[in-house]
Amino acid sequence: MDPEKISEYHDTILDSINEGVFTVDLNWRITTFNNAAERITGVKRGQAIGVACSEVFRANLCETACALKRTLVSGKSIFNAMAYFINVSGKHVPIRISTALLKDRAGNIIGGVETFQDITMIEQLRKELEGRYTFEDIIGRSRAMMDLFEILPKIAESGSTVLLEGASGTGKELFARAIHNLSARKKKRFIPLNCSALPDTLLESELFGYKAGAFTDARKDKPGRFKLADHGTLFLDEIGDISPAMQARLLRVLQEQQIEPLGSVTTEKIDVRIIAATNKDLSKLVRSGKFREDLFYRVRVIHIKLPDLKNRREDIPLLVTHLVSKLNRLKGRDIAGVSGWVMARLMEYEYPGNIRELENIIEHAFALCEGNLIDQEHLPQEHRPEAVSIVKGSDTATSLKTMERALIKEVLIRNGGSRKCAARELGIDTSTLYRKVKAMKITIPPKDGRSRKT
Repeated sequence: MDPEKISEYHDTILDSINEGVFTVDLNWRITTFNNAAERITGVKRGQAIGVACSEVFRANLCETACALKRTLVSGKSIFNAMAYFINVSGKHVPIRISTALLKDRAGNIIGGVETFQDITMIEQLRKELEGRYTFEDIIGRSRAMMDLFEILPKIAESGSTVLLEGASGTGKELFARAIHNLSARKKKRFIPLNCSALPDTLLESELFGYKAGAFTDARKDKPGRFKLADHGTLFLDEIGDISPAMQARLLRVLQEQQIEPLGSVTTEKIDVRIIAATNKDLSKLVRSGKFREDLFYRVRVIHIKLPDLKNRREDIPLLVTHLVSKLNRLKGRDIAGVSGWVMARLMEYEYPGNIRELENIIEHAFALCEGNLIDQEHLPQEHRPEAVSIVKGSDTATSLKTMERALIKEVLIRNGGSRKCAARELGIDTSTLYRKVKAMKITIPPKDGRSRKT
């Protein structure tokens, strides 16, 4: 066939594709630019051909981590990388890109080809979903979190004392602030205090305040946290660590709703809502005689148990997206997210440090990432391929499939085998879950709960 005809057919085919497609030579000059590329970028084909691709796209990864450059250097194609570029109107446009080598008939590399898709609508949908699964500043879509979101407004309105129990890093202060912000006391102060960080003498003065002359360095009156929180909320973190003497003093204040600052001979009335938190099992401390039973029942009027992150793995992708967005704002970066391998690793990890540990992992990766996508080499050493069972170069699709299978199995177990309940928790149709269970050969737990009440 006539070469001109071949070229014509080639252009017609490219122009029929909905994704943007362009090719470059070995000098990074654009040699092909289809209709979709014109539409997405706002740059006409005649203006793009012969121009360096970095000048046309002005993408966030052009200078530091160009996907096409990585392909030309390594010889490996890249699939579904995330990036942003600046269009002719100066707007940041999120795109998903894939790259491959361009070879002549003799097999010689003559350039590269990149396809890209405008995912603005997908990003908007993601943000809407984030909003749907955000309560105050708490992120979650798991059944455990949605149940908490449902009852928090009622708890806030009650005005009752609340005890939050959960492992370190589960976000106890975040929940305490949410309860305060939803309550009638929201216009007054929220005062936090970590009870385990101070010895008794300092804790007493911090809680109750002191009068000038109460001790050597007390040159003027100082209001305590109870006074500062008057008509507001006092958050007592790690209440399980206070001494028996302080437990007795605190019990008296809660009973009488009045304080006596150090060095004072008079009492002061207070109106404070208490939200206490602990990473210990207070009921066990009561049984062992390490925590007063009467104080236990004073602070445990309403009890909330916060789940560990390993028991709400469905929330990890949302949390990762939230943390990346937060760090982008704080550090003026434009990182699109994490690779499939990284997400698979984050989904399978146990998180002894809970959300705080996940935050540290993402911040560590953020500091090392020079491109636009957090990958395995950016993770802390103990999470990199050589330190975990997944080896470098493993198929991302396989990792993601493994991750999905593990998640579905875990949710089924948690719901006693009920596919209806598991599907609702996962946010998918029961028929979709049935197909996935069958395709992935997932064994339903022996106690099949399909007939149980929901």
